Amino acid sequence: MKLKKIITLTAVAVISVLLIYGFILISRIFSSNTKFEEKEVYVHVPTGANYADVKKILAPYIKNFDNFELVASKRSYPENVKSGRFLLKKDMNNIDLVRAMRSNVPVKLAFNNQERLENFAGRVGSEIEADSTSLLKAFRDPEFLSQNGFNEENVFAMFIPNTYEVYWNTSAEKFRDKMIKEYHNFWTPERIEQAKKQGLTPVQVSILASIVHKESVKKDERPRIAGVYLNRLRLDMPLQADPTVIYALKLRDNNFDQVIKRVFYNDLVMKSPYNTYINIGLPPGPIAMADITALEAVLNPEKNDYIYFCASVDRFGYHEFASNYADHTKNAKRYSDWIASQGVTR
Repeated sequence: MKLKKIITLTAVAVISVLLIYGFILISRIFSSNTKFEEKEVYVHVPTGANYADVKKILAPYIKNFDNFELVASKRSYPENVKSGRFLLKKDMNNIDLVRAMRSNVPVKLAFNNQERLENFAGRVGSEIEADSTSLLKAFRDPEFLSQNGFNEENVFAMFIPNTYEVYWNTSAEKFRDKMIKEYHNFWTPERIEQAKKQGLTPVQVSILASIVHKESVKKDERPRIAGVYLNRLRLDMPLQADPTVIYALKLRDNNFDQVIKRVFYNDLVMKSPYNTYINIGLPPGPIAMADITALEAVLNPEKNDYIYFCASVDRFGYHEFASNYADHTKNAKRYSDWIASQGVTR
């Protein structure tokens, strides 16, 4: 009887110890283990990082690292570190944290209104692991350019403004390859046929669309402006597009931050392949990243007989159009007088 009692007490003691240990273990595994106040944070693990690197990255966000490591080791995470962008949510437990560090969350990368390739590389480089230098090198790789029918001056036409999903740890080359794939997705046989009807290649469409884009922020007016420029091309007239001259000035000064609102005669005679006042035809490359509406405007231009246009005094943001030089001169003088009255000197 006494032995039975001892066995019973021992069993109770062992069970109690096991329950306490189990409770502690469960608490270590399933209790909240974050120490940030935001609802969620993203952490970035560079390519080639090891577990020691990850511990430094996670240190500001995890309350008790011993508890995290207990679960991480049981789930073989230290031997299987992934690079990428990972989402941590407030009050995650250790199982959730380890699971989160295995789920690479893509970046929603949106871009438009970039003025040149260098700006674009900087924009992308601020969102993914690849920096602007490696991106520019990939974009300008001679073999890539040759294989895809681009050169350094017109490769900017490859990038179609949109919102794309890319992984943060995407390399410069993989990002470039994704962009050329999206370029070909955009240039369907139907769009290529539309370009041919205007006497243009897809790259030429992008170059002209970049001018149309810069000429007007009014999307409903862009098909009319595209129609004017196509009329000039067919007549072998210079495009005489002020935005190309402004681009040439910025390129000459190596300063794309300057604001130029007014173009003068001396600017119009400046020697530059981008000066469409002294050169016939299109400039050698886009002067900006044309958005979809500008591209569509060139592919589906308004059919008109206009040859000239200038900014409107009565409808801010719009333009006045003319079929002959006499009418254009009147419109241009009216605008010139108005802008001089505003004190705009550059």
